Amino acid sequence: MIARRVFLAGATALGCVGPAAGQAWPSRPIRLVAPFAPGGGSDFTSRLIAEKMGARLGQTMLVENKPGAGGNLGAEAAIKSPPDGYTYLTISGSYAINSILHKPSFDSLNDIVAIGQFTDEPTILAVNPEVPARTLKELVELCRREPGKLSYGSSGPGGLVHLGTEFFLDAAGIKATHVPYRGTAPALTDLLAGNLQFLTGGTTTMLPYIRSGKLRGLAISSTTRLAAAPDIPSYGEQGYPTVDFNLWHGMIGPKGIADEIVRRMNAELDAVLKSPEVANRLAEDGVIAVGGTSEAFMTTIRAEIDRWQTFIKRTGIKLE
Repeated sequence: MIARRVFLAGATALGCVGPAAGQAWPSRPIRLVAPFAPGGGSDFTSRLIAEKMGARLGQTMLVENKPGAGGNLGAEAAIKSPPDGYTYLTISGSYAINSILHKPSFDSLNDIVAIGQFTDEPTILAVNPEVPARTLKELVELCRREPGKLSYGSSGPGGLVHLGTEFFLDAAGIKATHVPYRGTAPALTDLLAGNLQFLTGGTTTMLPYIRSGKLRGLAISSTTRLAAAPDIPSYGEQGYPTVDFNLWHGMIGPKGIADEIVRRMNAELDAVLKSPEVANRLAEDGVIAVGGTSEAFMTTIRAEIDRWQTFIKRTGIKLE
């Protein structure tokens, strides 16, 4: 009996539990929780990565959309799952903000293990073509003449789009009216209809409409101009070098996953992101494939939490 218990304990440490005890990991499908609704950037990125990683791991990697509470519903489900190597979570820049404004039931740093960063997606500030501003400087001047008259949308109060836009407004010393939505898609619909004057969104969301002339792009958060959007100047070019928030994505898991599993997941993820097929596919939309070590991604998460904590404390921003 004692020997059997020792065997089972060893199997559990390797992520082989239940019917899979004694089998090499992975012996069954792996779950990747995407804490946002289907159809958005997080969902697209999660499915692209899951498909490629599943092929390399020899097991299906299933994407489970679990939206709600600003991403905290899905995050809680994943982070509180058994650390057996079969459940992971896609996180975005909003994860850092949620840890400050939403006060989740888990520790956003100490209850997780970082697997690796997927992407870094620059954001674009775009206006409806009816807005009489062809440059960022002209938009700032409009807002200064009539503080609060122009309105901007967001994917929800306390999200990265909301806080990122406020970061720019603070840097420019101007005010505009925030109109929160349940996701970027309805905000974009109202921007196209002229019910909003401007909106900040990722390159995958905004570029198709800018290219078709339905929106006008005024600034992009990349340090240099992107090949996918050469006509859109960066914030830095226009006098706002600190406005550099991007829509990054990556993968984490619950703390306690065996080190050898973490290393394998990180290695396979890095290989996927460095493959020309994936890197080139992402670059078409102005998205940078990142990869790298799990330690580097954990450093990014900590830095993002520190950045937004400082900004929120200084400005006193609260959920609306």
